[in-house]
Amino acid sequence: MSSRLNVAVIGAGPAGLAIAKAIFDAGHSLMAIATTDPARAEQVATVLPGVTIAPVIDAVQNVDLVIFAIPGKEIVPLVSGLVKTESLSRGQLVVHTSPDYGYEVFDEALSLGVVPMAMHPAIRFTGISSIDRTRLMDSYIAVDSPKAVLPVVQTLAIELGGEPVHVPFEARAKYAEAISVASSFTSLIVGQAITLLEDANIDKSRSILSGIMRSALEESLRSAVVEIDPADLLEGDSE
Repeated sequence: MSSRLNVAVIGAGPAGLAIAKAIFDAGHSLMAIATTDPARAEQVATVLPGVTIAPVIDAVQNVDLVIFAIPGKEIVPLVSGLVKTESLSRGQLVVHTSPDYGYEVFDEALSLGVVPMAMHPAIRFTGISSIDRTRLMDSYIAVDSPKAVLPVVQTLAIELGGEPVHVPFEARAKYAEAISVASSFTSLIVGQAITLLEDANIDKSRSILSGIMRSALEESLRSAVVEIDPADLLEGDSE
């Protein structure tokens, strides 16, 4: 991979904005960000002043790398449209950030000679640029691509500040499920715990929970308990 790429990012949501900032910080040329949301365009102007906001079909022109930071279900239809308009070019690197799919979402564009890749940072983006940038620099990033170009997407993950982990096509479904379970279940449990404390009129409920949540998570990851009886959770710590 060239030491300096011309890059376009499709999508200016929390993931797109954080990745665009990381790409810029890594020394690449951020040529454009595509979004139709005025509020997100305003946020781009704040975090990355001077960066062009452009329609997708214009953003992908004359760039070396296109990053699709949009929901996974939107990628295939968008790529199909870009193929029909012949907007992508031979040798262009294309990568998406969805946990749900591998690089097969770009199959329709292979006839144009693009180089397909997948790259998902395993973090929860907040939309707050400084927080997301810090989390990205301390993340693991699931990557996949054809074998010949796997070092390219691994290098890109490193440049974003994360550590690449190869997640091949056959493991993608379980990977996506694990990410979904970890994210949604954590939010549910934390929300329930906060509600219980607030209903009891206990001050600083979120601060109280922060210590137990961190230590419980760290211990669960350390001890690698993969099966647990829900009754044990209700009984609490017996020691």
